[in-house]
Amino acid sequence: MVVCGLLSMVAAQAQPLLKTHVETGDVEGILEGNDLAVYKAIPFAAPPVGELRWKAPQPAKPWKGVLKAEECAKWPPQPERGDVSYDMMSEDCLYLSVVTPAKTVNDALPVMVYIHGGSFQTEHYGAELWQSLARKGVVTVSIEYRAGALGFMAHPELSKESADGKSGNYGMLDQIFALQWIQRNIKNFGGDPSKVTIFGESAGAMACNILCASPMAKGLFRACISQSGAFMSSMNLINQQQAEMLGNMFMQQLQKTSIEEMRKMDTKSLTGTGVNFPACSPIIDGKVLTDDVYQLYERGEFMEIPVIVMHNSDEGAVIDGMTAEQYKEQMKQLPLNYADSVMAIYPGTTDEEAFYSIRDVVRDLNFGWPAYAWLTLQKKTGKSPVYSAYLAQKSERTVYAKGNRRGAAHADDLLYLGGAFQKEADKYPQEAAVSEAMQQYWVNFAKTMNPNGAGLPNWPVYEEGKKTVMQFNNGATLIETPNMEGISLIDRFMKYVRSLRAQ
Repeated sequence: MVVCGLLSMVAAQAQPLLKTHVETGDVEGILEGNDLAVYKAIPFAAPPVGELRWKAPQPAKPWKGVLKAEECAKWPPQPERGDVSYDMMSEDCLYLSVVTPAKTVNDALPVMVYIHGGSFQTEHYGAELWQSLARKGVVTVSIEYRAGALGFMAHPELSKESADGKSGNYGMLDQIFALQWIQRNIKNFGGDPSKVTIFGESAGAMACNILCASPMAKGLFRACISQSGAFMSSMNLINQQQAEMLGNMFMQQLQKTSIEEMRKMDTKSLTGTGVNFPACSPIIDGKVLTDDVYQLYERGEFMEIPVIVMHNSDEGAVIDGMTAEQYKEQMKQLPLNYADSVMAIYPGTTDEEAFYSIRDVVRDLNFGWPAYAWLTLQKKTGKSPVYSAYLAQKSERTVYAKGNRRGAAHADDLLYLGGAFQKEADKYPQEAAVSEAMQQYWVNFAKTMNPNGAGLPNWPVYEEGKKTVMQFNNGATLIETPNMEGISLIDRFMKYVRSLRAQ
């Protein structure tokens, strides 16, 4: 009997934290395997419904008893697609997940907080809970935020009713609110609030870039990882005044005359399939975002924290490509002094050339150049280390890509960091090896603010023109900045765009 009692005590001590307490009440997760406690839906803010629609996030209300966080919350309202229907969505969406290997609240493990992508219009925090990373000794958190018109509509009426005279950026305010919640509560999951790393993909990576430059996010994290995204382009930036004008246009489009009327509308009419909200992007509002992020980095006005900035080799493979004739028509829209240069680097004399060239333009314009701008500007005006990565592994498996791929497409990094290939290592040995290396680099970075560690190729800080970019392709090897000829041309073009804006 004594032996059985001791064995029971040892087993209980070996289990991760399945029950804990947060500021609004007791919460219980579920056991995954024998080593992880998974909390799938904890409210970090009040439901942003009714009068709280288009308002800054408010504190969650306390509950009685124990909240069983066994199922993910519903998706934020967004357009339907094949696997996501309106019955899966709710405006009551401000929840987060926590996955912890901690055995006690005193374990003080590093924390990795994921911000999902989706063009600030789609996707869901529950798509990835990052158990694979958690098993390497970190607490992982995935956060939700409002998307589409519910997350980013500004309007003069909304600005007038706000205490600070600002409106829009509700999705970004949700992210900041969640990071503040994590600071107050993550210790109760065995996490260390002083060791938070944010990481995001696509729009989530752009959000990470903004948070690194936002005065409102200062002190909420100590490191950042960007996967396929940075908010460096000046081409589509909008300020508060422009955003309010676009909000007015949206109201007129919906044939409404007041915010009161719009708060009574159903979410499908505001965010659903076919709804044309014209300004789904973070706003330069003087509060969350004080200026063009590129200019903030030029002036050194960002957090002095280490970063990893990565993009993928075939980002543009999510589009079908185009014919040579269609490609030429696209190129005619460029200023004359750039069209010939673009065609020289990205030729399109045949349909095959055009098919791949437009994908390469998409990669370099939307992902390669923004990553390069972030790395070089932080290197120039900051003191904290910057690390550059390039995922080039080709695989049969992909997230969104179309056919005829030549490497890793947009969002394929989620497969590697999520452990998808490790579960089928016999079928995907090269991908599984890349997956293991990427995960270990990411976790090392969260633990020490340096990706390097035992058993991994050395990864130096980024130096332009030197082999300091870690390429993940049949292993991990160092290369110089890839596709630099096109990126240099885009860099010149972006300087031209900024000069026009300045005038």
